[in-house]
Amino acid sequence: MKRLFDLLVALAALIVLSPLLGVVAVMVRVRLGSPVLFAQPRPGRAGRVFTLHKFRTMTTLRDAQGKLRPDAERLTDFGRWLRATSLDELPELWNVVRGDMSLVGPRPLLVTYLERYSPEQARRHAVRPGLTGWAQVNGRNATTWDERLRLDVWYVDHGSFGLDLRILAATIAVLWRRDGIHAPGSETMPEFRPSESRLPLDHT
Repeated sequence: MKRLFDLLVALAALIVLSPLLGVVAVMVRVRLGSPVLFAQPRPGRAGRVFTLHKFRTMTTLRDAQGKLRPDAERLTDFGRWLRATSLDELPELWNVVRGDMSLVGPRPLLVTYLERYSPEQARRHAVRPGLTGWAQVNGRNATTWDERLRLDVWYVDHGSFGLDLRILAATIAVLWRRDGIHAPGSETMPEFRPSESRLPLDHT
């Protein structure tokens, strides 16, 4: 039922939002250049890696040694707006159609984090990652890594179709208020370090 719901909603959204997707793609091309899409490997269900697609929000500014500059320096005002409105996430609907992702689930993080999770934290990969999730409607990027991973595992243990509908409704409110866009003191979520999140997770 969850997979069928994901497929039908994602397909309908891609059709209805296709004009918006086209407009955003043109804006990214004009403001940031090519490529329009940002593609990156991310771990999905059971840790299987897939390619996640988003609209690009950063420039390719590099230092004298050819290395990319820090995120804060490459994130433009236009990119901040895309992130604030979550328009950069729209191409992930195709990942939902493909079955890489679900509408609701723990957000797909970096592949390099796989070896950093504790066994308990790694349980977040027992379900498909989502466009939105329990952590996103309970603080989004303003939460600590410890709390974010607690919320992800809580969803794995308590997930249901009813909870998914509740999260989708709450996501609309979060996007409208633009809550939790940035981590405190940072333009983007800081890197996950194992030392920051080794406390036992509470399932109550």
